Amino acid sequence: MLTSIATVSISGSLESKIRAVADAGFDGVEIFENDLLGFPGSPREVGRLIRAAGMRCTLFQPFRDLEGMPAEQRTRAFDRMERKFDVMAELETDLILLCSNCSPLSVNDRARVIDDLSELGERAARRKMRVGYEALAWGRHTFDHRDAWTLVRDVDHPSIGLILDSFHSLAREVPSASIGDIRLEKLFFVQIADAPKLTMDYLSWSRHFRNMPGQGDLPLADFAEAIHRLGYQGYWSLEIFNDRFRAGSASGVAVDGFRSLQLLNDQVASRPRAPVKRVMPPRVSVSGVEFIEFAASDSEAEGLGHMLTALGFVPTATHRRKAVTRWQQGDINIVMNCEPEGLAHSFDAVHGASVCAIGLRVADVPAALRRAELLAVPRFAQAVGPEEMQIPSVKGVGAVSSIS
Repeated sequence: MLTSIATVSISGSLESKIRAVADAGFDGVEIFENDLLGFPGSPREVGRLIRAAGMRCTLFQPFRDLEGMPAEQRTRAFDRMERKFDVMAELETDLILLCSNCSPLSVNDRARVIDDLSELGERAARRKMRVGYEALAWGRHTFDHRDAWTLVRDVDHPSIGLILDSFHSLAREVPSASIGDIRLEKLFFVQIADAPKLTMDYLSWSRHFRNMPGQGDLPLADFAEAIHRLGYQGYWSLEIFNDRFRAGSASGVAVDGFRSLQLLNDQVASRPRAPVKRVMPPRVSVSGVEFIEFAASDSEAEGLGHMLTALGFVPTATHRRKAVTRWQQGDINIVMNCEPEGLAHSFDAVHGASVCAIGLRVADVPAALRRAELLAVPRFAQAVGPEEMQIPSVKGVGAVSSIS
């Protein structure tokens, strides 16, 4: 699966966004025009940054209000598009996103819209470019991907294709089964976003409340399965408008986005008669918690010890060479780590006495580690002494999870 994400999805400068996207493992990046306008260099420099990061520019967006406009506005729109083609050439991308028209000046004249898209196709072909037409959920006349598809189909130009966006389709409850009517060669690009179910206007809903696949209520697996059944081999790109994401860590949001696309693909691959093969092992069941490890200083350990004693725990073992004590109550194991160096010490210095690791009991450790790797969850290891075991571990959210 080829992966991409729009720069509008994350925070920071355009250069830092490109770096975060590449570090997260994406194959490509969509360039949002506002990010390009805020960049101190040229589009050609942006293109070089993307390629130097080992990615490609998958799409330039957005272009608005072209089809069905009065003569004067139509001329201006085509002139604008020619300038966008110049920018795309510098970025070294051949695909631009054309949103369905939202202008009150646009007319609902199908023949005229087809003529406009046909001329656009000729202009794009002369520049060796392609245009992907997308039905915005709040489009003035075209707001359903079925209608957008019939326009693209009837234009029948090799440079004009369709872009599917999960939010625009699923927010309007367009049946995903309708995707089966689209000709594969005409599906130029796929954008993915989830969202909570809300009762509000489509524009505000889209601009502020999109989130990663698996974080909302939209039936994304149905949508993705229908696209896979076409035989689509192009990019799956996240386009997430979310105020909290744009205020957060670019690297953290990018990694979460990469994971969400892998998870969506796995959900489709797990279905009966799946159109794609599984890449990662299935979820590994956790049969229990082997231990909970606390990081603490010597003074903090004394207070924690009093608390554990009051809860019925007793110290049952100490490490041969380290300041580590095992407390037990029945099958419950608490590890108190007061070592002056290593993970526990660093964790305590930052957080104070707190849980720094959790040991999970699973049936298949290699499968659990492989699934974690494919979900971009990093392994964790630290130096061990003689006769000590390196417990297979991954970095969890705020702590280390050990898998045993």
